[in-house]
Amino acid sequence: MSRLRQRCLAEAIGTLILVATVVGSGIMAETLAGGNVALALLGNTIATGAILYVIITIFGPISGAHFNPAVSLVMRLRGELTTVGFGLYVLAQIAGGIAGSLIAHAMFDLEILQLSSNTRSGLPQYFSEIIATFGLLLTILLGLRFRAEAIPALVGFYITAAYWFTASTSFANPAVTIARTLSDTFSGIHYGDTLLFIGAQIIGATLAMALVNADLAEVGTDLTSHIVGVEREVKVIAPSPYDPAGAVMRG
Repeated sequence: MSRLRQRCLAEAIGTLILVATVVGSGIMAETLAGGNVALALLGNTIATGAILYVIITIFGPISGAHFNPAVSLVMRLRGELTTVGFGLYVLAQIAGGIAGSLIAHAMFDLEILQLSSNTRSGLPQYFSEIIATFGLLLTILLGLRFRAEAIPALVGFYITAAYWFTASTSFANPAVTIARTLSDTFSGIHYGDTLLFIGAQIIGATLAMALVNADLAEVGTDLTSHIVGVEREVKVIAPSPYDPAGAVMRG
């Protein structure tokens, strides 16, 4: 199996597992919560955060564990994915996500093919998706720079929190949004809101990338740094070892 095919397969399977968990735990939580929406959301949240830690840990070394077209878009813009690789990643993520919804329905003996009637419309919802995706990409990009080994936990904890501090419950993922359009369950989203959610997610992702890129210091830049508590004048002399795209060291 070619390296690119292996990476795309990892993206498809990872996104499948993610969506099956989001949709399946939503069905289970709503069934057991007895009408308590807060309790159902809590169950949905815990399962999602936990599975993100797992799939990022096991698939990260293979594909980078994007499972999200917004993440792949940023990596393409940063030069870490080719155009062909980006396109194949996105197709794999969407296909895997849709399969995840269908599998969740089958596990709970529901109609396999569905279209969500769960309306999530209004400016606060769309603005929430900008914020949610901005925060997710900021977490990923800065996490990769400073604590790459902590990415699974960082992403899992961020999404767990964002479920609760955003009005939209933090979809923050175009592939997952499309897949959830095909599930008329607790976690679904009406197709009329899908494109606006995706547009908001792309805006949030690109804003995060712009902020992180603007915070990079070029080689030769004079900086002030605190070394063992002593303020010293320093100069950037080499590209950052933390940035696989070759962006220069942060000030």
